[in-house]
Amino acid sequence: MSIFNVGVSGLNAAQNGILTTSHNIANASTPGYNRQQIFQTTNQPMFTGAGYLGQGTNVETIRRIYSQQLSEQVLSAQTGSAEMDSYLSQINQISNLMADPDAGLSPAMSDFFKGVQEMAANPASIPARQAALSASESLVARIQSIDQRMTEVRTGVNAMISSEVAAINSYAQQLADINQRIIYAQAAGPNQPPNDLLDQRDQLVADLNKVIRVSTITQNDGTYSVFIGNGQPIVVGTLAYGLAAVAAPDDPERIIVAIKSPNGNTVNMPDSLLTGGTLGGLIAFRNDSLDPVQNALGRIALTLATNFNAQHLLGQDLNGDLGGDYFDLTNAGPAVQANGNNTGTGVIAATVGDIGNLTTSDYRLNYDGTNYTLLRLSDNTSQAYTLGTTVDGINITLSSGTPQAGDSFLIQPTRNGASGLAMAITDPRAIAAAAPIRTGTPLTNTGTASIDAGSVSSTASLPLSGPVTLTYDLTTDTFSATGGITAGPFAYTAGQPISFSGMTVTISGAPADNDTFTIGNNSSGVSDNRNGVLLGSLQTQSTMEGGTATYQSSYSSIVSEIGNKAREVEITGKAQQTLYEQAETTRAQLSGVNLDEEAANLLRYQQAYQAAAKMMGIANTLFDEILALGR
Repeated sequence: MSIFNVGVSGLNAAQNGILTTSHNIANASTPGYNRQQIFQTTNQPMFTGAGYLGQGTNVETIRRIYSQQLSEQVLSAQTGSAEMDSYLSQINQISNLMADPDAGLSPAMSDFFKGVQEMAANPASIPARQAALSASESLVARIQSIDQRMTEVRTGVNAMISSEVAAINSYAQQLADINQRIIYAQAAGPNQPPNDLLDQRDQLVADLNKVIRVSTITQNDGTYSVFIGNGQPIVVGTLAYGLAAVAAPDDPERIIVAIKSPNGNTVNMPDSLLTGGTLGGLIAFRNDSLDPVQNALGRIALTLATNFNAQHLLGQDLNGDLGGDYFDLTNAGPAVQANGNNTGTGVIAATVGDIGNLTTSDYRLNYDGTNYTLLRLSDNTSQAYTLGTTVDGINITLSSGTPQAGDSFLIQPTRNGASGLAMAITDPRAIAAAAPIRTGTPLTNTGTASIDAGSVSSTASLPLSGPVTLTYDLTTDTFSATGGITAGPFAYTAGQPISFSGMTVTISGAPADNDTFTIGNNSSGVSDNRNGVLLGSLQTQSTMEGGTATYQSSYSSIVSEIGNKAREVEITGKAQQTLYEQAETTRAQLSGVNLDEEAANLLRYQQAYQAAAKMMGIANTLFDEILALGR
C-alpha cells in the first residue's frame, strides 16, 4: 500500500473519531445515551525484504461504553424508588385523613359519648336527648364520610392501575418494534452494533421499569425478551403480549392485572408477582394499607354499633317501651362475593358470631369438593373449616345451592361496617335511658337486708305480667320468686347477685324469715338513667380486639400504624432514591459523556486529521517528483 493510502486510512480514522466525538457532544443531555468510542486496529502489514511494513489503520467498529451490571443496578434501585414514591403519595392521603384533629373519627366519638353521658345526667330532658341524638347522627356521618373518602381513593387506585397497564402495553409494543429495527440494522451491518437503537431500547426498558419491575434476556438475534413477576413474558423478540386491567372475579370493584396469552386469552396475575415501579406501589398500598385501614374503620363502626344496640335493647324509653336498635346495621354486616368462575350453585352467608374477635382481614373460603378451607388474606394463614363454626369472630354457612370443587368465596367481615352504618331511631323519646325493672322493699320487713336497683341481661321475660316477689326462707337460707315469674330457690350469700329470667338483683345484709323484696315493671321511669349510664360507660370498656382495646384506643392504633407505615415508606423511598443516584453516578462515570474529555478528543482527532492530510500532501509531492523525472 502506498504512503497515500496509509494517509487516507489515517484520515478516515481521524474523521470517524471526530464524527463520533461530535455525536457524543450532541447527545450529552439525551436520556439513556451511552458514550460511543471508535475502536481502531492496524491493517495487515506487508512483508518485504526489510521486514513487515505497516499498511495504515482501520476503524473496526464504533461501540458504546456500556456495562450490563451497572445498568441492572440502576434499574433495581430505580424501580424500588418509583414504587416507594407511588406508595407514599397514596398513603399520605389516608394518613392525613385519619390523623386530622377535626376531620378524623376521634373528635366525633368523643362528642358522641359526651352527648350520651349528658343525656344520662338529664334523662327527662328532651333537649339533652336531642343533643345526644344529634351527636349520634354526626358520628354516623363522620364514619361514612371517612369511609367514602377511602372508597374514592380506592376508585382512584383502580383508575391509576388501568392507566399504568396501558403505559406498560405501550412500552411493550415500542420494545417489540425497536427489536425489529435492531434485527434489520444488524442484517445490514453484520457484527456492527446499532448503538443508538440499543440506547433507545435500554431507555424504553428503563421507562418500563419505572412502572413495573422487569427483567430482560438478550436473544441470539440481538433482541430483548422482557419479563415481569416470576417470568411472565410481555415482550418476546418482535412480539408484544402486554397486560390487561380487569375486574377481580370475586370482587368486581377491584381492578387486577392479567397477562395476555398468545391466543388472546388473559390469565389473572397474583398481586404478589407485581412488584416495583408505580404499579407495584399502587398494588402494595391497596393490599397493605388501604384494605386494612378501611376494614379497621368498619370494625370500629360495627363493634360500637353492635355493643350499643345490645345495651340499648336492655333499656326503656320515655314512652315506657323497651328499647329497640339504636343503630341500623342492616347493610353493615359481612359481605360475601362468589367467584365469577364458580361452577356450582352454592350461596354462602356470613354473620358476626363474636363481635369482640373480629380482625381487619378479608377471607377466602375454598371448596375442594369435599372439604372447606378458610384462607385469611392478611397473612395467608389457611385452616380447615367446618361450616357453622366461628373463626376470628365470623360464622359462615351454606344458605342454598350446591358448591362444586374449585369454587371459592370472598368474605369481607367488616368492609361494609362503616358505609352501611345508619341511625335506627330519630325520636329523642325513643332513647332507652331507663332500666325496664324497678325493685322495692316492703316496710313490713324485719331484717336489715336491702336490695339494689337491679339490672337486666335479656328482655325475653319483659315486660313482667305482674310483680315478682322474692321471699326469704331462714331455714334453707334461700330466696324464691313468685308472681310474675316463679323461680328458685336461690342460695343466699350477702352481696352476691341473684340472677333469673334475664334479671339480676343483689341483696345485702341479714334478712329475717319471710322478708320479701319486689321486682316490677318500671312504670314511672322518666327520670331513670340507669341504662343511660351503662350506655355511656361503653366508651371506656375494652370490647375490641379480643377484649384488649376500647373504641378510642383501637382507632388510635390505626392512626399510629398508618402513620408509622407512611414514615417507613418515606424512609425506604429516600434510601432507594439514594441508591439510585449512586448507581446512576457510577454508570455515568463509565458511560456518560464528559464534555471536557470530548473536547480534548476533538483536538486529538483534529491533529490526527491534520497529520494524515500532511502525509497525503507529502505523498502527492513525491508522486509529482516521480512524474517529473519521466519528463
